[in-house]
Amino acid sequence: MTDAQDPITYLFVPADRPERFAKALASGADRIIIDLEDAVMDDNKQSGRDAIRHAELDWHRVVIRINDIGSPHFEADADLLRDLPVTEIMVPKANSAARLDKVVDTLGGTRRLLPQIESVQGMFAISDLLAHADVARLIFGHLDYALDLGSGQDHEAMLHARSQIVFHSRFAGKPAPVDSVTPDFRDMTACQRDAEAACNLGFGGKLLIHPAQVAPVSAVFTPSDKDIAWAQRVISAVADGGRGAVAVDGNMVDKPVEEAARRILRRAGQDR
Repeated sequence: MTDAQDPITYLFVPADRPERFAKALASGADRIIIDLEDAVMDDNKQSGRDAIRHAELDWHRVVIRINDIGSPHFEADADLLRDLPVTEIMVPKANSAARLDKVVDTLGGTRRLLPQIESVQGMFAISDLLAHADVARLIFGHLDYALDLGSGQDHEAMLHARSQIVFHSRFAGKPAPVDSVTPDFRDMTACQRDAEAACNLGFGGKLLIHPAQVAPVSAVFTPSDKDIAWAQRVISAVADGGRGAVAVDGNMVDKPVEEAARRILRRAGQDR
């Protein structure tokens, strides 16, 4: 689960489509990811950079996904970002901590990095990535990961990888990681199902590719009125019970149940 202060929804928008920037920011997404990598053809990379440079943006809600450090486009991306107040950078193909060092050294200053786990090599580097001082949280890219692994893309095939990302993030004391995209932006049922599976595993948010995905994903990761009411009953019972055993809805309330209730209230902004 994620706490209230951690972003849940991350909406991609291509850097070379500046007419979509305002719409993305108005979508309700916690963060928009202006993408200079996969969403932009090589011939349009510079026009994408120019669009970012001249855009009026709420930089507190903007993430820039740069091109891979091995790409011929990386240095130009870095030249752009040195002059901008962007604080969060998504790093694709984050296969080693050394790659993150290269990003930091090239850009200068303090930036919050969001490394994408998109390969088996990246999976084996998770501990080093999470130990990096500038890493905010991990992002899973299941399509590239499945391609590298030679596996299917379905939840069963990706379950081990997703679980490892969640486990390692928790062990490192980082915010819950962000799950990958649902490619079919027209299928809201699939999007909701993917979000529910990710939340159930312990992810704290999800990547999105269309504004229509924001509301259903946000609803999955945000406590429902029923969840909040249950959590309030648990905390009230604990407060009234003193040192004695208490029960809520016929179930015993022990310390893990109490902490689960408090986490729900934190996520709902009702921590007591």
